[in-house]
Amino acid sequence: MRAGAWRRAAATIATFLGTLLVPPSVAAQRAPAAQAPQAQGADIIVSPSGPVQRVSDAIQRVAPGGRVLVRKGVYREPLIRIDRPLTIEGEAGAVLDGSGAHTILEVAADDVTVRGLTLRNTGPSQVDERAGIQVHDARGCHIEDNRLEQTLFAIYLAKVQDCTVRGNVIRGHEAAQTVSGNGIHIWSSERVQVLGNDVRGHRDGIYFEFVKHGRVVGNRSERSARYGMHFMFSDDCHYEDNVYRDNANGIAVMYSNRVEMIRNRFEHNWGSAAYGLLLKDINDSRIEGNLFLSNSVGLYLEGANRNTVLGNTFRGNGWALKTLANAQGNLYERNVFEANAFDVGTNSRENVSRFQENYWDRYRGYDLDHNGIGDVAHAPVRLFALVVEQSPPTLILLRSLLVDLLDLAERVIPTLTPETLLDERPLMKRPAGAPRG
Repeated sequence: MRAGAWRRAAATIATFLGTLLVPPSVAAQRAPAAQAPQAQGADIIVSPSGPVQRVSDAIQRVAPGGRVLVRKGVYREPLIRIDRPLTIEGEAGAVLDGSGAHTILEVAADDVTVRGLTLRNTGPSQVDERAGIQVHDARGCHIEDNRLEQTLFAIYLAKVQDCTVRGNVIRGHEAAQTVSGNGIHIWSSERVQVLGNDVRGHRDGIYFEFVKHGRVVGNRSERSARYGMHFMFSDDCHYEDNVYRDNANGIAVMYSNRVEMIRNRFEHNWGSAAYGLLLKDINDSRIEGNLFLSNSVGLYLEGANRNTVLGNTFRGNGWALKTLANAQGNLYERNVFEANAFDVGTNSRENVSRFQENYWDRYRGYDLDHNGIGDVAHAPVRLFALVVEQSPPTLILLRSLLVDLLDLAERVIPTLTPETLLDERPLMKRPAGAPRG
């Protein structure tokens, strides 16, 4: 045999023996990465008839930063927990059902997006704060375009930062407060945005507690068993272009500072203790360009100080504005008061705030110099309002001739209404740009 042939044969034998002697771990490293369970950033698809039929299994298989796509179908699983950054997205008709027994989806990681799912049926509980979607101790979450039905709490965020809740449709049980949670519940969080959601039938539609620098913009909250929006101990927040309608007690803003409420609509909040907007112990805030339409009380202030109430319209309310003696240093300017049973109610004989350049449809003054400002001051507190405060059943006389005569006599010879609670510069015409009903 020639030398070249011997060398080729020896090389072949050496290769064969080397393969036998290589440790398995090294061989595995040299083997091609065929059939890896999941490549970085790829989708895992969940389908009732596919290889992955459980959402929980898909979450365990997807790589950080990947996407779980849920096909149409009803998925009944134990609590689904997300522990890594990912996007979970549902096609139309993808339903996660809690079977009336538990929270449905729990997020415990940063940078998670939940989009396009229907989540329903957590069941009631007096022990657990069950929710359709619960997020805790996380940053950068996005809860978008989901539908939540028949949940105790719908969306529950606790100790989160820089999260967004956007475009969700939330439908509660429309049950009593004791068996209903909140639609969007946010606690002890910072820089949370609640944008363009439609909430109906929960205890509180939107609830903030210990939230800093929150934004609530373009939402609709209706038929809440308690408050359309309820927030406490939440400083430097901004609420704009929301509609709060047909809620049992209206909206409550309490124990907060530097809050802006701009161009919202507070409508048809009727009841023995219903307000369009209740401000209690809120300071240095701005209420501007809002519409208060057909509420028992449009705006109620108690212990609220140094606030600016500017350019709002109060129309068709029982009381447009109620301000207690401990609400001091507030400015009411360029507001519209029209078609209210009573424009202003107070328990004080003094004017502890300032009214200027408001439009009052009951003003009977004149403007001889034609500058648009009435030449005589307007007293907005009616004597009959004080009578009703002392004896509510007398309200039945509101449209009677007797009450008209009583008001006329009080204007001529003031005796009981606050002498210094006056608008010294009432507007003769409704200001341009004021909200309309």
